[in-house]
Amino acid sequence: MSAPRRHYPAQPALAVSIAVFRDGKVLLATRTDAPYAQRYTLPGGLVETGETLEAAALRELREETGVLARICAFNRPVEHIQRDGAGRVERHYVILSFAAHWIAGEGETSAEAGEILWRSPDDLADLALTPNLAAVVAGAQKLVEAKP
Repeated sequence: MSAPRRHYPAQPALAVSIAVFRDGKVLLATRTDAPYAQRYTLPGGLVETGETLEAAALRELREETGVLARICAFNRPVEHIQRDGAGRVERHYVILSFAAHWIAGEGETSAEAGEILWRSPDDLADLALTPNLAAVVAGAQKLVEAKP
């Protein structure tokens, strides 16, 4: 089976993201590709056929940043729908976001993560973020604090 088409897809692509917390700070990375290149977001990506959602989130985290974590809860779904000038759906992602505790790794840049930082969820206002990221991080923070 071929990989899902990301540009003008026939159906939405299933993806995951993961909010990893260490000492009260969340791991963020800039995207290197569209959509939202150079904006900070959570590590994540497409779910592979036969892979569980949690396994996909942990794999994407490791591949993009070299960080290891333990998932404590499902956070929330996030949708990204982008239309072109004619109103056609150019991109459509359904992203299932998880909350996690840090285990190891400082975070390293990669082909998909241009810049890495650990930042307090209360200190995101000066960063260029992907849409709704502050709300996703706030929800994940509550879950992590409730499930040590």
